[in-house]
Amino acid sequence: MTTARHLHLAVALDGAGWHPAAWREPTARPEELLTARYWADLVATAESGLLDFVTFEDALALQSTGFNRHDDRVDQVRGRLDAVLIASRVAPLTRHLGLVPTATTTHTEPFHVSKAIATLDFVSEGRAGWRAQLSKPLENPHFGRRQVPPLPEPGPDGLPSPDEIAEAFADAFAEAEDFVTVVRRLWDSWEDDAEIRDAATERFVDRDKLHYVDFVGRWFSVRGPSIVPRPPQGQPLVTALGHASVPYRFGARSADVVYVTPRDADHARAVVGEIRAARQAAGRDEETVHVFGDLVVLLGATQAAAEDRRARLDGLAGAEFTSDAPILTGTAAQLADRLLELHEAGLTGFRLRPATLPDDLGTVVDALVPELQRRGAFRTAYEADTLRGLLGLCRPANRYAAARS
Repeated sequence: MTTARHLHLAVALDGAGWHPAAWREPTARPEELLTARYWADLVATAESGLLDFVTFEDALALQSTGFNRHDDRVDQVRGRLDAVLIASRVAPLTRHLGLVPTATTTHTEPFHVSKAIATLDFVSEGRAGWRAQLSKPLENPHFGRRQVPPLPEPGPDGLPSPDEIAEAFADAFAEAEDFVTVVRRLWDSWEDDAEIRDAATERFVDRDKLHYVDFVGRWFSVRGPSIVPRPPQGQPLVTALGHASVPYRFGARSADVVYVTPRDADHARAVVGEIRAARQAAGRDEETVHVFGDLVVLLGATQAAAEDRRARLDGLAGAEFTSDAPILTGTAAQLADRLLELHEAGLTGFRLRPATLPDDLGTVVDALVPELQRRGAFRTAYEADTLRGLLGLCRPANRYAAARS
């Protein structure tokens, strides 16, 4: 069984990796990025390392070096497949690994996302999750239905601070909170035993066990019920990334896992404390909300080898690699040291962003995982059949069945 010292591990998959020059590595497979085989191979590697889950990045605009603008670069990966569809495609090829695609809360409808993730939960037999993400301003012109909020002035790095961005999008986070509320209600709109499937009595469903959600808010008016029965997990995993207080509150109120980007152990303690306080204020004190640290990892057999790799990749990209998350350039043992330090500071798990794929993912599986196992900090076998089970989360009761009884 999992001990208090065991941490959780996830990996964030995006294209050829998180370094902009990753696709130019000799081991990269840029010609296969839009194939099912590529993604099937990545999730197979992740599952071989007993990881909790993988996330799939997505957006409604081409990748860009600018937060609020498209660029004209041709030396970086542009274009991607739909994350939910990738997850559904690879689900039958895995048995234990959780699958968490990204879907925006800004230009989609809760009904669409709820049925897509519920379907993924059925296809994966209880291993689905969802990363709820706001759209960036550069995605808005594709839809023509949104006013772009004014952005603060950029700082020395060319971007506003995370706090300034979060405040500018406070309304969008409030909308996202309503969005998740509607999705969760739709997942509960069928009771677990609503399907009778009794040909003798000519009753396929018990209509009394399907419920209108009747949500009316500032952004949505949704009646329900869903067209998909209640998912195997009851409530698939909801996750969200935050860099500042506004998204921290959103995650604490709405998510099961909040990804954060701590600079060090003291920062991690402060962020965990802020999220716990927001969770308590939201009346979720009895619920588990995991806080995962996001780190970009660029690994080598030695510190020098990792630094040489990074220097070579930076040279190909023509600029030093930077990220919204901390970047660890070093060995698997050094990464294990960092993870355990942050784990002691209150983080329950980590979402690692491989700088290059498949190389850094392979090193996570072949070197980091065994190192953590030697230290008694990671599982040696899968311990549950569902994603919620892997994370120690119970299967929630159906809100409408509880109210009816």
